[in-house]
Amino acid sequence: MAAKPSERGSPALREVPRPDHDGVRLDAAALERAPIEAEHDAPIPWKTGKPGPVPALDASARPRARLRVVKASDDAGAGAAASASASANAPASASASAPACASASAAAPACASASASASASASATATAGAVAKASVGDKAPKKKKVDPKLPGSGIPARKAIRVLVWVRRVSQTAFFGLFMYFLFQTGFRGTFAARADTPVRLPLPVEAFLLADPFVGAMTVLSTHTVYRGLLWSVGLLALTLVFGRVFCGWICPFGTLHHFFGWILPSRKGRGAARVEANKTRAWQAVKYYMMYAFLLSAVAGSAIGGLFDPICVAVRAIGLGVIPAAQYLGGRGLGAVQDIPSRPLQAAADRTQDALATTVWQSHQFYFHQTWLIVFLLVAILFMNRFIPRFWCRVLCPLGSFLGVFARFALFGMEKDHAACTDCNLCLVNCQGADSPQGGVKWRQDECHMCLNCESSCPEDVIKFRFLPNRKSAKSKPDLGRRTLLASTAAGAAFIPAARIADSLDVNYHSKVIRPPGAVEEREFLERCIRCAECMKVCPNNALHPALFEAGIEGLWTPILIARVGYCEHSCVLCGQVCPTGAIQKITEKEKLGQGVAPVKIGTAFYDHGRCLPWSMQTPCIVCEEFCPTSPKAIWVEEVEAPVRDSKPGPNGEQPEMKTVKLQRPHVDPSLCIGCGACEKVCPVQDQPAVYITSVGESRSKTNVILLENTSYTQG
Repeated sequence: MAAKPSERGSPALREVPRPDHDGVRLDAAALERAPIEAEHDAPIPWKTGKPGPVPALDASARPRARLRVVKASDDAGAGAAASASASANAPASASASAPACASASAAAPACASASASASASASATATAGAVAKASVGDKAPKKKKVDPKLPGSGIPARKAIRVLVWVRRVSQTAFFGLFMYFLFQTGFRGTFAARADTPVRLPLPVEAFLLADPFVGAMTVLSTHTVYRGLLWSVGLLALTLVFGRVFCGWICPFGTLHHFFGWILPSRKGRGAARVEANKTRAWQAVKYYMMYAFLLSAVAGSAIGGLFDPICVAVRAIGLGVIPAAQYLGGRGLGAVQDIPSRPLQAAADRTQDALATTVWQSHQFYFHQTWLIVFLLVAILFMNRFIPRFWCRVLCPLGSFLGVFARFALFGMEKDHAACTDCNLCLVNCQGADSPQGGVKWRQDECHMCLNCESSCPEDVIKFRFLPNRKSAKSKPDLGRRTLLASTAAGAAFIPAARIADSLDVNYHSKVIRPPGAVEEREFLERCIRCAECMKVCPNNALHPALFEAGIEGLWTPILIARVGYCEHSCVLCGQVCPTGAIQKITEKEKLGQGVAPVKIGTAFYDHGRCLPWSMQTPCIVCEEFCPTSPKAIWVEEVEAPVRDSKPGPNGEQPEMKTVKLQRPHVDPSLCIGCGACEKVCPVQDQPAVYITSVGESRSKTNVILLENTSYTQG
């Protein structure tokens, strides 16, 4: 190749000293004016003494040319690229012919033409080799279609992935609808039969989502050292995770779908563009859920299933069942009541039909109220509001079920592969990511955080991301980043929390009289080992009798079920709370066992009278409402007929004292051997603010120490 004038007359060429050619001076101006002739197409190397091309000083520094396999039908540009790649081998041929030209310096034109022909020959040979290699090698990849409407290169995602994204959306909607349907059906809207041999059961397995919860199953196994039969369904979900990863989080979980929806419909105006990308990057605080998960598992080993407070299915049932549905019932009832006051028969009829339809499908026939449920609703609103700033905040930071599945997802057969070299850093995958699992190029994919939503591959315009079975694990990071000391501290805190909570006086020495557990509940320590605070029993109770405890049972008993008889009493022949309990904290007893046919009846407490507030006792006013409502046979409340003096209600003549008279009264008494503590007497007591008859947990049949009758008390206990 001929040297360019700028190269021949460059200042560097004029300033470099030539010790081997002293006395020889080059006229730089003449060289610049000289025409480019054929004999000067190859520069003369000053140090070698050989004419011809100058080889690279560092052969290894030369980038290796990659041969591009092209089809015969490709355009001329592709052929030129192949020819240019093949010319990388031309210096070897040219250098082979250089010695022949070195002996005849006068024959420069011939040597130049020979060198040119050799170069052309080498180029032709390389091109022919490329075509031959293309004909015998693998088939060239099919040219991908480009959608001009898409950003970047415009390469659309695979059709299977686009279809799966829609299937995932349908799956989320279907499972959330199924969850809500089960929650609506967690209630009894019929009538109780008087005969004990006529069982009352719910027609559907409304606790199915809890039975399929592997975190609940793990806590129950660790706390009770037994496997509850219904929780074996959770093994199937673990098997699904071992194949597809955390597909439950992105496709099935109703609470995750709720957060997904609110993150989509209520994004912050400041959380768009670069802020959205930053919010969806993997953060160190996503490890919080792992620390919580290990702490709850260690608490289960210590004997408490308190981790149910943060289990997503339990949170969803508790918050929606005890807060959202009653609130909707309250608002709907007030709204429909206002419509019924409108003097229009069609509107009134429509309001009546709507009220009847909702009462038989969504909520109960009367308004339900729950103890201190404002706190549960407030926490639900708070975590939903966080999705405005961090999409799926709960799933990324607080969910122990997600972290439990993430431990198993590291072994999943289905996963992601990334072509980092093809990534253009458009960050569309990050904008649409639900799990903050680092789908972008240049970093390793966090397999334990991925919800398998497939949004990243669907939105990638460069064909960088692909999900497949048995992927290459080089671009994946399966283990979570957990600090060893923080992990040890969190597990130690979880293990130490239970003894710290139980050295308080609420469990052993100062048991709260109002901690009345549902019928069929196991002994208190075993109850705390099994109860996951899911609120299924509270939701299904037909009389609104069961409520979430605040601190009546201590901090360990937070949101466990207790009976508040002033709100509702325990139906005499109802055992639905045990039928829906997923962990066996409330046993599945029958109506005969509860009523005491053939065995001792199930007692949950005992009734007591406050004579200072009871109308027949303190005010000589006839009242036997409690005795009339007592459901036991024979009745646990019996009345004593007495005659008692009472003053006349009218003052005497001339302002004298009212006259005294005698009235016949029936003063109620309780037979503790027959009382089962159902609370019907307390519910119907006409003294409103503080009833004259009340129920306490003493005498419950599940406890051997919380007794009232002297013959059942052991005085030898240390």
